Amino acid sequence: MADCTIRFAGPEDLPAILGFIRGLAVYEKLEDQVVATEGLLWEWIFEKKKAEVLLAEADGKAVGFALFFHNFSTFLGRAGIYLEDLYVPPEQRGKGYGKALLRRLAQITVERGCGRLEWSCLDWNRPSIDFYLSLGARPMADWTVYRMTGETLAAFGAAE
Repeated sequence: MADCTIRFAGPEDLPAILGFIRGLAVYEKLEDQVVATEGLLWEWIFEKKKAEVLLAEADGKAVGFALFFHNFSTFLGRAGIYLEDLYVPPEQRGKGYGKALLRRLAQITVERGCGRLEWSCLDWNRPSIDFYLSLGARPMADWTVYRMTGETLAAFGAAE
């Protein structure tokens, strides 16, 4: 791996963060779903502090990111960390940046006394699945993610 540093992102990193989000969306064939802006990211990450971002840097350039937030396990009785997105652009892959980001996130999880680190991966994303398995991560059997968004979420919340 080239000389790589991992650091917490600041507001000055918003263009890079949004660029990584857009790159990830293209990779996942979901670019039509990105509505994030630098303003929204600033509000939710830096003002409201609802998520945190780690940046991987090599030669003074951002080469990957990990966006995460705390969740809570009632069974463990403590917080965990949920990795929302991990992305390294295709031209930077295979250099250890993704592994370095995940390792730092694992260290943060332990340092904060959290009970677990978890994330989701698209079923068709074999390169990522193989990468996660190589690190010792295991898929959760018997669980399906459910989601409400947009009009469905608003309508359900407004119903009596």
